[in-house]
Amino acid sequence: MKILGLSCSPRKSGNTTILVNEALDGAQKEGAEIELFSLSGKEIKPCDGCQACVNTGKCHIKDDMQTLYQKLIEADGIIFGTPVYFYAMASQAKAVIDRTYALRRPTFRLVNKVGGVITVAGSLGRIDVLKDLYFNIAINHMIPADYIAATASEKGAIKSDEKTMKMAWELGREMAQLVKVGFEFPSEFRGRLSNYVTAKYKL
Repeated sequence: MKILGLSCSPRKSGNTTILVNEALDGAQKEGAEIELFSLSGKEIKPCDGCQACVNTGKCHIKDDMQTLYQKLIEADGIIFGTPVYFYAMASQAKAVIDRTYALRRPTFRLVNKVGGVITVAGSLGRIDVLKDLYFNIAINHMIPADYIAATASEKGAIKSDEKTMKMAWELGREMAQLVKVGFEFPSEFRGRLSNYVTAKYKL
């Protein structure tokens, strides 16, 4: 059982990374193998919409996303962590989500993985980001876990929020336990529902 913590903050050791690490510690307590992948200092280029991955299942862009692809595929659970900038997820997080389009072709390669969410905002925007990240979990047919919606501005300030730190730790434990349960998305619905309906009823 492996839980991957993905910190999409451009800051090294910022509040998002602190909470993702805390969640990973909780998962490790439940027996999970853990790994942090921080986007700080990484090169993740935006999707160029070439659609080549629809046929090949591979993204032609050569950057650090190629390493992340393999880690996402190998993980049983993925913690998506992002700061909230200008009331939306960090651009690094959006780039990763766009590039995971390649993992939906020719099959859904994130299916049945447990997904958890951590957001950190100075004030507003957390709910909108949670919505977007959970929708990404849903369309990839992952199994949703809980979320952390934290408030912090100064770097490292989240460490003094004992309640939120505890919640992050419990999120990790919950994700590991969900992996152990082994929920599965029904195989006949793996893909766009419209495609399923078209095939079944010959529309």
